Amino acid sequence: MRLPDLEAWAIFAAVVEHRSFSGAADAIGLSKATVSKAITRLEAHIGQSLFHRTSRRLALTEAGRPLADHAARILAEALAAEEAARDAASLPTGRVRLASPMSFGISNVAPLLAEFLTAHPGVEIDLHCSDARVDIVAEGFDVALRIGDLPDSSLRARRLCDIAAHLVAAPAYLAAHGTPTHPGELAAHRILGYSNVHGPWRFQRSDGSDISIKPRGPLTANSGEALLPTLLAGLGIARLPGFIIGPHIASGGAVTLLEDWAPDPIGLHIVTPPSALRPARVEALIAFLSARLRDPCAGNP
Repeated sequence: MRLPDLEAWAIFAAVVEHRSFSGAADAIGLSKATVSKAITRLEAHIGQSLFHRTSRRLALTEAGRPLADHAARILAEALAAEEAARDAASLPTGRVRLASPMSFGISNVAPLLAEFLTAHPGVEIDLHCSDARVDIVAEGFDVALRIGDLPDSSLRARRLCDIAAHLVAAPAYLAAHGTPTHPGELAAHRILGYSNVHGPWRFQRSDGSDISIKPRGPLTANSGEALLPTLLAGLGIARLPGFIIGPHIASGGAVTLLEDWAPDPIGLHIVTPPSALRPARVEALIAFLSARLRDPCAGNP
């Protein structure tokens, strides 16, 4: 059996990450010639070109694109195995890349980090707040927090808690369009949609009856925060989590609707790459976030 060229696979992953041979060489402390030879060696071994090379641009080939994910996993697992061995005899150290939805990251994650960093002075956190769905493996994230539905994938995911959702509208909207008294009436209203939660909206009443509706309206966004100006201007009804809409309910800028019908809660998940091997710094952050985010809407309606 011929063993795989793990060094070449790791160098391939570095070239993909840094988008150039020279960038990868600088990052991993090798010469550009060594990086180039490793890629040539790997291409010869698999019988396919991995990159289109020009004097101004480096791009993955059709064959190289799917292999880039495999290479990233090989590199991540090897690094995690080495770091796990080192961490067994030391305190957590090094950088953790953490991805979070924008609004939730600012309101609920960032305020916790001072406590974590005080307890773990050897750890550095690179917090990436964005409502775009990041590719954890390809973009090199150690941990991601996700709100809403999770597509099937090889990633490891754990549901941390349910975030209460509120059906809300501005008083101006209700004055102009009336107040719905049953979920079935929402089909006649203008609905502002959160695109990271797919499928119909489900509502359940305390007597066990339930109903689903398919929201339609003038605005859909992948950020609940982005829906607020349109909502508060009286142009539609939205279903939003408490950490976004809570202050506006408290101030009277938004009114809760259908209080006898509970919308399905929105799941908060912690997601990590496929490997079960994780360095101590990543395990420490996962344990910390899992404990602190059990009630992320505390203090909000």
